[in-house]
Amino acid sequence: MYPQGSNNYQINFSGLGCWLTVLGVVWLLSAIGLGWIVKSIAFIVVLILVTPVLAYFGFRWWLKRNLIEGNCPVCETQLAGIRNTQTVCPNCRTQLQVSKQGFARFTPEGTVEVNAVDVTDGNRSGEAVDVSVEVLPPGDDEN
Repeated sequence: MYPQGSNNYQINFSGLGCWLTVLGVVWLLSAIGLGWIVKSIAFIVVLILVTPVLAYFGFRWWLKRNLIEGNCPVCETQLAGIRNTQTVCPNCRTQLQVSKQGFARFTPEGTVEVNAVDVTDGNRSGEAVDVSVEVLPPGDDEN
């Protein structure tokens, strides 16, 4: 190849040409009064870089305020849901309303929640209990 002592040096400026071209275009545009184009492009680049960061922190803040964790009131399964929405328990398939306090069974308008209580004596297993039900007419609400 080259004998020792030869003064053959190579300098590699492979990326320098691109940067010199960009600087030349920027200088030319600002010299002829089109610097606003350079500023607009710089603004768009900064906007593209900053927007995802702001969106990430904004979503984390929103999720911290609106994600509710708790147990199903029917089967005690651990659940997570977004506040003021409805969801279904994956274990017992009960419709649930998510509120700031936690999870509650969803009851449509006009539904009355009733808890059944066993009033039979323990000695009389298997006997039927007579129950009479009186249906009342709907009342007038002034509200």
